[in-house]
Amino acid sequence: MDCYIEIKLLQNPEFTLPILMNAIFTKLHKVLYDLNSTTIGVSFPNYNLTLGNILRLHGNEAQLNQMKTNSWIGTLSDYCVISSIKSVPENIQYRVVYRKQPTMSHAKLKRLINRGSINGQDIINYLKLKEKNILKGPYLELKSNSNNNIHRRYIELGPLKENPTKGKFDFFGLSKEATIPWF
Repeated sequence: MDCYIEIKLLQNPEFTLPILMNAIFTKLHKVLYDLNSTTIGVSFPNYNLTLGNILRLHGNEAQLNQMKTNSWIGTLSDYCVISSIKSVPENIQYRVVYRKQPTMSHAKLKRLINRGSINGQDIINYLKLKEKNILKGPYLELKSNSNNNIHRRYIELGPLKENPTKGKFDFFGLSKEATIPWF
């Protein structure tokens, strides 16, 4: 991962930055899936209460060139500034950017009820515990192409590291093991 492309979202009266980030990320997911890519990672350098207004795609120059020539972002390019492919600076740190998943959900409760594993007071207790374990923090709200359901993908940052860790990225550019350059 010696190169990156930076996508900076522009303020716009039509869309809030999170809505624009969701739309761009949906398109990114589709192109990563179509390319069957497990070597491109993402980062959000302005990550705080939201994911911020910058999305970076990390990989090697050939992979990122493939992304640039694919014109995957389409008409959303009117709402952002896309950099050329740049080299990652020297003397940086690394971190994992991954998906944080809730351990309790309505879908899981429904499966437990359908299996007969839970009923009565156990359902009430499950709902109370679920209420206490609500995830907080930045997330993407993505629409499934297969069933049109909307789901949240909470994004977490691992601790900073001095050395990179190799691994595979999913079709969202996230990994629980592989690091991306953080600068």
